[in-house]
Amino acid sequence: MSQPTSYDPGRTALLFVDPYNDFLAEGGKLWPLVKQVATGLGLHDNLRKVLAAARAADLHVFIVPHHQWEKGDFETWDHPTPYQLGAAHHQVFAKGSWGAEWFPDFAPRAGEIVVKEHWGASGFANTDLDLLLKQRKVTHVVLIGLIANTCIEATGRFASELGYHVTLIRDATAAASPEALHNAHDVNGPTYAHAILTSHEFIAALDSV
Repeated sequence: MSQPTSYDPGRTALLFVDPYNDFLAEGGKLWPLVKQVATGLGLHDNLRKVLAAARAADLHVFIVPHHQWEKGDFETWDHPTPYQLGAAHHQVFAKGSWGAEWFPDFAPRAGEIVVKEHWGASGFANTDLDLLLKQRKVTHVVLIGLIANTCIEATGRFASELGYHVTLIRDATAAASPEALHNAHDVNGPTYAHAILTSHEFIAALDSV
């Protein structure tokens, strides 16, 4: 479904969603959830390649992190979601914990932007992401990270609604099952994303700029 896309470095941002130890490291609280799919895709290698290519091409790099759990979160909320309550119960990305540290290979470098934490699935809702992108005249966003059918999809849909050109990298993300990953890319993705590429296809597109 994807049409050929040119990625102008000055107008393109890589959005790396939730590169936390809890998601990506052995011993992380959420790693068992995505391990089977992630391992099958070669997730870590693909993330490394895409991030390195984006940096080499001078794309804007944004880290889009989930809220880090703290004691008392949601206790006074009127209607937190089951997703939020589950994360709180398991103390996922607990502030100050190893699980809430960046996975070492994907820690932001000087000059790269760490967005305000998102409380739900979308990296745009109640954060400064849209403002920071617009101030850098970004028109195209490329999404990698976790999870394909939650934070990646919600952030991508929100980006599309705000008028951004959206690219999904199908092997630089993962989900809890092959079915969830398929639905994210092949059922839901075409309803909002302008391009759905493999990491190889995306890197080739950068090389052609």
